[in-house]
Amino acid sequence: MANSNKTLVPEAREALNRFKMESASEVGVNLKNGYNGDLTSKQAGSIGGHMVKKMIQSYENGLK
Repeated sequence: MANSNKTLVPEAREALNRFKMESASEVGVNLKNGYNGDLTSKQAGSIGGHMVKKMIQSYENGLK
């Protein structure tokens, strides 16, 4: 099984972390640097879902 946490472009890791922190703030989840195992599945899912939503919006805006 492939490692799903592997960043395909290592140089993008910091930008992805900033994007994750920004998304967490926008959905009202207190995300800290490092370990966040105390988050509920709902909280973690809301962060990931918000990130995907913003990426899709960005892509669609680029098509216009």
